[in-house]
Amino acid sequence: MRSSRIKRARVVEVIAKTVTGACLFFTIAITLSIIGVIVYRGAASISWEFLSAMPKSQMTAGGIWPAIWGTITLTLGTAAFAVPIGIGAGIYLAEYAKRNIGTRVVRLSIANMAGVPSIVYGLFGLALFVIAMKFGTSLLAGSLTLACLTLPVIIGATEESLRQVPRDLRQASLALGATKLRTILRVVLPAAAPGIVTGTILGLSRAAGETAPIIFTAAAFFAPMPNSPFDPVMALPYHLYIMATQAVKPAPAIVWGTAFVLVGGVASVGVLAAAWRTRQRSKLRW
Repeated sequence: MRSSRIKRARVVEVIAKTVTGACLFFTIAITLSIIGVIVYRGAASISWEFLSAMPKSQMTAGGIWPAIWGTITLTLGTAAFAVPIGIGAGIYLAEYAKRNIGTRVVRLSIANMAGVPSIVYGLFGLALFVIAMKFGTSLLAGSLTLACLTLPVIIGATEESLRQVPRDLRQASLALGATKLRTILRVVLPAAAPGIVTGTILGLSRAAGETAPIIFTAAAFFAPMPNSPFDPVMALPYHLYIMATQAVKPAPAIVWGTAFVLVGGVASVGVLAAAWRTRQRSKLRW
């Protein structure tokens, strides 16, 4: 009887390992296929003129520099609003918040925010920042909207990274006479920095690739380089959307080249963040 149970358990384990391995292989294959198609069709379009010139002929020719710069400024604006608030909220939830109903409601709300479709954030930004606060369709309104979209990711990454730091480090610092704030700033945050930075970068990378929120709040079909936070901007996701849906079709090379720049930029940042996290965590000893 015991041997038969052991055999069944081993069979179940082999089946589970096979199924999960197949799922992993399928996911990797789909991802590599998408990246491969974009690289194959878009890499040939990349040139200095394509990356640095202005669009021409209703964006059916020329370069994409305004869209690249608009994406960079939107991402930096998002970081300026979302990173301090997100990290601060994560620190409070992990280090100061009491375990009660109110805290559980806050955490549940943050989790629900992470699941809200991006188009809803776009409508929220339109109602609050564009209309109510009268920022208009602008870099500022788009950055604030994307910051709202990114906040749940940054808060969650910060809280989870702080909770992974052993409590013994906190107790040792407090035993030496350090205050709780000093312990957090000098002991806990440096130890949790790899996870916090990686989560923050991944959240900002997601914001850089979003189209729906900026359609209503920041993006323009064609706009010069922004001179102030209240100017509309071009952005790579919206630029790609327009070129794929407008009546006058651009050359396929331009569309795939834009997709290559967008995916390549976001993927490069993600890879660098992962490499930095691995290197920093290898230095930690606890």
